[in-house]
Amino acid sequence: MGFCAGLIQQDMDRAWQPGGGETIGVPQVGLRVALAPSPRSAPLARRRNPARDASSGAQPAALPIGTVRRATRGPPVTLLAVSYAVLFPGQGSQFLGMADPWASDPAGRAVLDEASEAMGRDVVLGCHDEAALATTEFLQPALLACDVAAFEVMRREGADDPDGVAGHSLGEFAALVAAGSMSLRDALELVVIRGLAMQRAGEEQPGGMTALLGIGSADAEQLCDQVRRDGVLVVANENSPVQVVASGSIPAIERLEALAAERKVRAVRLGVAGAFHSELMRPALPALSEALDAIEIRAPRMSIAENVTGELVTDAGRLRELVSLQLVSPVRWDTGIRSLAGAGATTFIEVGPGEVLTKLMKRIDGSVRAAAAGSPEAARRAIPAT
Repeated sequence: MGFCAGLIQQDMDRAWQPGGGETIGVPQVGLRVALAPSPRSAPLARRRNPARDASSGAQPAALPIGTVRRATRGPPVTLLAVSYAVLFPGQGSQFLGMADPWASDPAGRAVLDEASEAMGRDVVLGCHDEAALATTEFLQPALLACDVAAFEVMRREGADDPDGVAGHSLGEFAALVAAGSMSLRDALELVVIRGLAMQRAGEEQPGGMTALLGIGSADAEQLCDQVRRDGVLVVANENSPVQVVASGSIPAIERLEALAAERKVRAVRLGVAGAFHSELMRPALPALSEALDAIEIRAPRMSIAENVTGELVTDAGRLRELVSLQLVSPVRWDTGIRSLAGAGATTFIEVGPGEVLTKLMKRIDGSVRAAAAGSPEAARRAIPAT
């Protein structure tokens, strides 16, 4: 089980109570971003899966909304016409052998083969190498490949294109690929550069991250304010109303953990190589920005709940700007999920290794359906929900 997966399981196993409201605070140090309100006036529109329709010989216009036709599974199956979103996990969801489930499926294998060619190393074999998974250079593109492979398998199994997508930190690159905004090859090359730049930034300006369980962003901001002093200390991941992650310089992180213990707030240090999503990552921005300038980013086929603001984005220029800023900005995951739900998404399917995001959904909005498609079999079970 990956570290973050274990962390969230601990959170789910205990009766944590919110320590305050669910208002998202603005970091006191670092990049300030004004949050856009969750768009509730524009419902998500269902988009059909042309590849699936073509493979089955069906004409899209002839199929009523909510009908799925599978090429080798008999007659069409009529499903409930609900809006759904796909979620892509990020670093922390990895485990040994995580590529195996997708390697056995033709659609998944095609993605993994393309990734292996781009990386110059077999992704499936590398995912069995514990030392390789401990390096950002291999782990981040390998995890991206697994996320995209899972998505392609689900589409091959008969799912319509989702009405919206979101990816947690690294997972946002998989969301961009799934939405058609970025090619898989470009995303892989970008993630390799991103990972190396983040690792170097962490070496230049050492930092760490600690999870605070049982409190929300507003309360976490207050704790950070009390112990920041002259260091860097921000809320870096707004995961749910009762789980946030703080990021900053090591002395500030240690002071935060000590204060959390005094206030009976559980703090868990994350095993990461730097203060991700904080100003301490700014040295990594030039390399990422230069790489972004060299690739094409297209308007997405569906809305993307972007990490930096949590808003739904469909403009290519805006996506380019926010993907770069993600390095030094909080991941407003809670806000992004609420934006998708507010726009009409009633079902959320997590595709890729593990079920970290599915468990977080129970903390964010218990009224929606959430399911994890961590294998081809699980993807088939999840399709009726779409």
